[in-house]
Amino acid sequence: MPEVRSDIADYIDNAPPERRVRLTQLVELIQRLSPQAVVSMRYKMPTFTTVNGWISVANQKHYVSVYTCQFAHIAPYKKRYPKQKTGKGCINFTDKDQIDLAVLSDVILSAMGTMDKD
Repeated sequence: MPEVRSDIADYIDNAPPERRVRLTQLVELIQRLSPQAVVSMRYKMPTFTTVNGWISVANQKHYVSVYTCQFAHIAPYKKRYPKQKTGKGCINFTDKDQIDLAVLSDVILSAMGTMDKD
């Protein structure tokens, strides 16, 4: 598994215990799907950037968010889970929400600009 930068690890360690596993899972999924991504703490949250796109994860007061900046990237998740709370380009997962990692993988690949185009 790719090594997590220390500032990202600190960010996760400082999150409430109930969200640490979820944040780690999201960070590791992004790193696995986009190993070429540049990792930073842009906007004070773990951010992964390629030449074609970016994605961030954040611990919020009552949920974990995945930010992509464009609704088109999160559309597959919203289509599959229409009741999932979303914003213009983000998905918000409360502690009780299940995360479908297979569908979220498509969101990540789209946001990073690495989705296979058939």
